[in-house]
Amino acid sequence: MSDVKKVVLAYSGGLDTSVIVKWLQETYDCEVVTFTADIGQGEEVEPARAKAQALGVKEIYIEDLREEFVRDYVYPMFRANTIYEGEYLLGTSIARPLITKRLIDIANETGADAIAHGATGKGNDQVRFELGAYALKPGVKVIAPWREWDLTSREKLMAYCEAHEIPVDFAANKKKSPYSMDANLLHISYEGGILEDPWAEAEEDMWRWSVSPEAAPDTPTYVELTFEQGDIVAIDGERLKPHEVLSKLNALGGDNGIGRLDIVENRYVGMKSRGCYETPGGNIMLRAHRAIESLTLDREAAHLKDELMPKYAEVIYNGYWWSPERKALQAAIDETQQHVSGVVRMKLYKGSATVAGRKSDQSLFDESIATFEDDAGAYDQKDAEGFIKLNALRLRIAASKGRNAR
Repeated sequence: MSDVKKVVLAYSGGLDTSVIVKWLQETYDCEVVTFTADIGQGEEVEPARAKAQALGVKEIYIEDLREEFVRDYVYPMFRANTIYEGEYLLGTSIARPLITKRLIDIANETGADAIAHGATGKGNDQVRFELGAYALKPGVKVIAPWREWDLTSREKLMAYCEAHEIPVDFAANKKKSPYSMDANLLHISYEGGILEDPWAEAEEDMWRWSVSPEAAPDTPTYVELTFEQGDIVAIDGERLKPHEVLSKLNALGGDNGIGRLDIVENRYVGMKSRGCYETPGGNIMLRAHRAIESLTLDREAAHLKDELMPKYAEVIYNGYWWSPERKALQAAIDETQQHVSGVVRMKLYKGSATVAGRKSDQSLFDESIATFEDDAGAYDQKDAEGFIKLNALRLRIAASKGRNAR
């Protein structure tokens, strides 16, 4: 007899999680609560309600978390200019802490004994969900069906559906994508299919959010982004909520062929994985944020941020959003953003997002000092001689002892 009487499942309404509902009911003889989050995946989430009801689910949670997702997770991450392994903008990674938090909240609200997810035993998401769950509810039981069942192929899943009369609504009238995809307001990812060969080029019809750079308009699009303390608050002077900002930048970037990425990354579980990503709005945000920081941020604070960023990115990628180290890094990063305010003008053109201008009342750029023209004594060039000699002192001493640099 299972000691699990009720379990909260992260439920998409798709094939895998529909099978998981029935499998949990049978294997654990328990009540299943489903939780479906709208974090901007671009598909209707309400149909998940009817699918869950058809599977006998009584407690169904469907929530619009788009504003919270961008405000409390995406924006804090972008204050650090976060990229993993030099390229990946962490679109999947940053969504997991919010989903996990709500899973735990709902488990507490409904008196559930466990939570469950549909992540496989090969990927990072199982780690992210479970590290977060244990950080938020230390004694929680986590059920990961992919690590327990023998339904290890699509054929077995389909056979299970047929045996248990689970409707599969895509087979009759929809072409099933050959890729494993994950989408939210920050990005859409593609894995599997021909992408499992790192030499194979991604097919053009795979991409969902962006035109190819070659097919983008022949004239550039200019957009002005207003920052307040490191966050974008307005586009072309129109104040918007964080999720509205990202949604609009996704459309602008996608129309101009911006945001495609094809990488081989190192998963936390140890294997290398090839994935393709579309992050049009995120790419624009990253470049614009670095531009406003270049104008407003102290040199050493900026360099320290750049040193901290790879560690911060690794912490998020590996699933430690709720860890003390992430909170400590976040506090340091947020402290640097107090004066990161102003306007950045971006030029979007055929796959590129480039800075066309930046201005700020908090600017540390002093034209009277930086000018190549007469600075009227604002900077005494003779001061540079002593500066250079002092910084060369250790090199001169070493050279005098015969320790040649060459």
